[in-house]
Amino acid sequence: MSIANGENLNNPKKDDLFLDNALRPSEWNEYVGQKQIKDNLHILLTAAKERKHQPEHILFYGPPGLGKTTLAHLISKEIGGQMKVTSGPAIEKVGDLASILTNLSSGDILFIDEIHRLNKTIEEILYPAMESGTLDIIIGKGPSARTIQLELPPFTLISATTRIAMLSSPLRSRFSGGTFRLEFYKDEEIAEIIKRSANILNIELDNKTSLQIAKRSRFTPRTANFLLKRCRDFAQVNKENLNKEVVDKTLLLLGIDELGLNDSDRKLLTTIIEKFNGGPVGLNTLAASLSEEQATIEEVNEPYLIQLGLLDRTPRGRIVTEKGYEHLGFEYAENK
Repeated sequence: MSIANGENLNNPKKDDLFLDNALRPSEWNEYVGQKQIKDNLHILLTAAKERKHQPEHILFYGPPGLGKTTLAHLISKEIGGQMKVTSGPAIEKVGDLASILTNLSSGDILFIDEIHRLNKTIEEILYPAMESGTLDIIIGKGPSARTIQLELPPFTLISATTRIAMLSSPLRSRFSGGTFRLEFYKDEEIAEIIKRSANILNIELDNKTSLQIAKRSRFTPRTANFLLKRCRDFAQVNKENLNKEVVDKTLLLLGIDELGLNDSDRKLLTTIIEKFNGGPVGLNTLAASLSEEQATIEEVNEPYLIQLGLLDRTPRGRIVTEKGYEHLGFEYAENK
């Protein structure tokens, strides 16, 4: 492992304190993967700049850690607008949204993360703001109530969500610039991201080691950067170079195996095999056996296990596949 000469550990730079921001791509050519989305955004943004118009509203969705927020930052930089960041849970009242919208300047980007958690009443205020650039405010109550319409400066709303099905149809339809799903990354793309991050962190890393980390990163850049930072920590504390052996030791310490499964994933599969003869088992029963919430199993564990082909969801319940048996070292009985 290599650390830049003269690094002052007592006075770290701001980027060193917020590594996630330091590792975020700041140029389009640094953003790896999602080629179809980048190509579509290039057309959308270039056409808007040539017409001297504000880009239309955009919605990104997909699993966490794939780069939705990073794309919003890159769009903001591309059009030269200031980006205002908030989230669905942070906008609790209509007045909160009104305050945000009325403080926007012409050409700004408003980024709302986890927009599916917006209150439905607040959504109603957002519709005219997105469609016609106006904000309707009701003053007073009862018969004396009146509506004031405020003109808003041209702005672009970029939103991100991990649960697009929870967005109402009227809200989804107002993202006229496009709705884009971010896909999981290939191991080679993750390895390229790891090498870029290693360079920023002043870590010497060969191609084999970066690919080794990539294969355990659950196809997700955020997880890849997390594993890289923990491997760096292990190498630093033990005064070793960051190589294949150090990666193995670090991930063993973290409980992450060669497929990227953690202790929780393996416990889920093992429980189905040992207690329920491989399944099928219902979600309620499985959650009770694991002392785990159903939502955690459905949203955290199962997607990756199903993607790897280790687990199946059937109408009768969860079943561990033959591949799942083999990975955990259990003997698979065809007629179990």
